[in-house]
Amino acid sequence: MDRSAKRGVRGVGMVEVLVAVTILAFGMLAIAALQATALRNSQSSLERTQAVVHTYAILDAMRANRNVAMIGGYNTGAINGAGTAVQSWICNAPAVGDLAANDRNAWFGALHGDLGDSACAAIRCTDVECIVAIRWNDERGSGGNSRQALITRSRL
Repeated sequence: MDRSAKRGVRGVGMVEVLVAVTILAFGMLAIAALQATALRNSQSSLERTQAVVHTYAILDAMRANRNVAMIGGYNTGAINGAGTAVQSWICNAPAVGDLAANDRNAWFGALHGDLGDSACAAIRCTDVECIVAIRWNDERGSGGNSRQALITRSRL
């Protein structure tokens, strides 16, 4: 075998190794960024689910104390008549007292525990239906909002 043939079979050069490692590094960075985005969106999804669960939790508490709920015993912040916009939010747990006040206090505590201290809510019941609105900071998720809101309407 002549010398020129041996030189072509020697192995991979440093430039090829450097290019391969660089491409691999960029690929790993892309995977890490994708993982971070997936985690943020997963947390945002969890918070949205918890908001729905919390609206149904207070509605169930109101169903258990229906007579008081129907006369506005659970009402907090103002919601417009169409139930599409909240005019004032309550962000601190109300004082304890009767059953409705205790339910609201416990609900606000759970709300702040799951959605953070920025969580606010409003409840308005009439003799026909109840509207429960929750607002929290959802900036972590893609397209999230610092004032993400969920409004649930239900008949008791």
